[in-house]
Amino acid sequence: MRHALALLAPLLGLGLGLSLSQLAAGATDCKSLGPAEPLTFTPAARARWLAPRVRAPGLLDSLYGTVHRFLSVVQLNPFPSELVKALLNELASVKVNEVVRYEAGYVVCAVVAGLYLLLVPAAGLCFCCCRCRQRCGGRVKTEHKALACECAALTVFLLLTTLLLLIGVICALVTNQRTHEQMGPSVEAVPETLLSLRGLVSDVPQELQAVAQQFSLPQERVLEELDGVGVSIGSAVHTQLRSAVYPLLAAVGSLGQALQVSMQHLQALNATVVELQAGQQDLEPALQEQRDRLLQLLQEAGCQGDCAGALSRARTLELGADFSQVPSVDHVLHRLKGVPEAKFSSMVQEENSTFNALPTLAAMQMSSVVQELKKAVAQQPEGLRTLAEGFPGSEAASRWAQALQEVEESSRPYLQEVQRYETYRWIVGCVLCSVVLLVALCNLLGLNLGIWGLSAREDPSHPEAKGEAGARFLMAGVGLSFLFAAPLILLVFATFLVGGNVQTLVCRSWESGELFEFADTPGNLPPSMNLSHLLGLRKNISIRQAYRQCKKGAALWTVLQLNDSYDLEEHLDISQYTNKLWQELQSLKVDTQSLELLSSAARRDLEALQSSGLQRVHYPDFLVQIQRPVVKTSMEQLAQELEGLAQAQGSSVLGQRLQKEAHGLRNLHQEKVVPQQSLVAKLNLSVRALESSAPNLQLETSDVLTNVTYLKGELPAWATRILRNVSECFLAREMGYFSQYVAWVREEVTQRIATCQPLSGALDNSHVILCDMMADPWNAFWFCLAWCTFFLIPSIVFAVKTSKYFRPIRKRLSSTSSEETQLFHIPRVTSLKL
Repeated sequence: MRHALALLAPLLGLGLGLSLSQLAAGATDCKSLGPAEPLTFTPAARARWLAPRVRAPGLLDSLYGTVHRFLSVVQLNPFPSELVKALLNELASVKVNEVVRYEAGYVVCAVVAGLYLLLVPAAGLCFCCCRCRQRCGGRVKTEHKALACECAALTVFLLLTTLLLLIGVICALVTNQRTHEQMGPSVEAVPETLLSLRGLVSDVPQELQAVAQQFSLPQERVLEELDGVGVSIGSAVHTQLRSAVYPLLAAVGSLGQALQVSMQHLQALNATVVELQAGQQDLEPALQEQRDRLLQLLQEAGCQGDCAGALSRARTLELGADFSQVPSVDHVLHRLKGVPEAKFSSMVQEENSTFNALPTLAAMQMSSVVQELKKAVAQQPEGLRTLAEGFPGSEAASRWAQALQEVEESSRPYLQEVQRYETYRWIVGCVLCSVVLLVALCNLLGLNLGIWGLSAREDPSHPEAKGEAGARFLMAGVGLSFLFAAPLILLVFATFLVGGNVQTLVCRSWESGELFEFADTPGNLPPSMNLSHLLGLRKNISIRQAYRQCKKGAALWTVLQLNDSYDLEEHLDISQYTNKLWQELQSLKVDTQSLELLSSAARRDLEALQSSGLQRVHYPDFLVQIQRPVVKTSMEQLAQELEGLAQAQGSSVLGQRLQKEAHGLRNLHQEKVVPQQSLVAKLNLSVRALESSAPNLQLETSDVLTNVTYLKGELPAWATRILRNVSECFLAREMGYFSQYVAWVREEVTQRIATCQPLSGALDNSHVILCDMMADPWNAFWFCLAWCTFFLIPSIVFAVKTSKYFRPIRKRLSSTSSEETQLFHIPRVTSLKL
């Protein structure tokens, strides 16, 4: 195990995976550790979006549009900025003539309503007095040609007026009911909106605290990874170096194997040469003796056949190669005596195991430093601990929350009163609408009975009761009209004055943006109503721009421009925290003083090989003798030729002698030459192997010894540099978790916490409630009721005129007495044709 770190730096200098220049430059490769994994934070901002209120389109929208156009004619003046400014800042400076000038249209309407209030009841009183004296609403005195035409015209006009009254009163009833129905939800929406706004203000400190508490997520992740930091760093170093270590150890193993093979070939070469030399010493006399006998036998006179050719080949029956001429390798063997002493395969296997145990060894060495790192990580940065402290508007937020709570609690009785008075208004409206409806019904009944009575006049025996009843119904409608004209016009004008000003002064300027423009103009609002002053901000903010931003879901940070009054980056600065962690990581140490690459026995083997002179042996001299034959001529071919000559001889004695020599040659070849040829082949294999491997073997040995010597001195610095680079990668990875947290906090605080959509939602809902749900049906109610009220005048006129034609017609008599003055007179229709 102690050799594991010894393998780190030396291998970097061999060009097997990492270059020396990269190590010297301190190159950092963080791929082995990988990037920081994404963390999942729990959103601290609470979802408090107000549901938008909208008025569903309906049949009354065209009526609402007509009322808006009428009010735009009544109020032609623009938004009175100066007048409202004076009302808000200095009420005593408001001049009545300015108010009257702005409300000129309403003044005109008030004059018209006043005239109506005076004239119609006065006319009713006069009509009542006149009717009591039987001077108004009487009968037609004479019948003439235009009577039917006048009656028909008046009937049609009265019918049209009555239909207009019916339409108006139905619309008035519907809008009155719609106003009453919308009042309940509108009143209930006020506490809901105030509660949402209070939650928006009061939850900000809690949300900031929740954001600060989630610092535990990166802390826990870093503490978890610190438990295996030793193994992680060791694995990272192992990953960086294995491309260099594994090939080098393989090369050392191959070098040891090549050394062993070369030693085997060298020893075989030396032994084979000795055997070949000994064999040649035995073979040479035998060949000489065999050659002499053949030469004597083939030169006899009785030899028949190609004896001359055989004689020529027999003369070459001598040694071809002379192995006494090859160079000696005794001096090389003497220097390599005992080599290989080391077991290179076992050594390489042990070094591989030691290198693979590097992560475990690193964990053991770093255990004490890891404990210090855990203590440093367990601490929270000072800026995050004070994140919620000193946040802009914290004091104002508490005041606003308390104020909103007080407004919510105090508004409930007033809202109940509003609902109560709205009930009274609804009852009065229903009563007056019922009166107008009763007038219309009286007109319709009177018209029906009157027309029925007119159609029955041609029959003298038919009574006049139907016509008289129709006339009385019409006069009852006239009486109701005069009686309730004053309450009607008073209700119309009161609701018109309130609803009209709400529409023209508030709703119209709200929709056009004039209200926002007025609020954004400096000096228009008193300091007590200035939003920037109330929130304690350094810069004035535009209410219109703030409304638009809130409508898009922006946070109060952006809307109120809190970056000018609160340095968020100062609280999110964790540089001191990371510097402390870096200082702790700097204390990691690696002991490389006792690191080795080769064992002492392996070093002695390689040094012996380097100084042995194995590459200086003249192997071509061996090849020269190896390429020569053991015997210059082919002994088998010569023996075959002698056997042929033996058969061709006429003398049996000579033939037997030749046969005997051929057999002797064959035996000599098998016993002496064939073993020599085997030894030559063996020698050829060893020589060629040594000739090809000796130069490379010497070069590899020299390189390994040189690199080991060089890296032995440079290893400590390189190993420390690698460790520092991997530590930097580990720190960058761990800081990635804290960077994720800081980025999340920055986004959460500036974009999500205290989303001010409830403000814009409250304004939009307030506009919908005030203008669409309350003001529109309210204004439509008085508009329809005013319609009915003013159409009562033609109804009165046409009813009075028409009723005369429904009563029996007076007779024209010579007597001066009148029908009305005669006691017990039964009126009867008499026709006087003129």
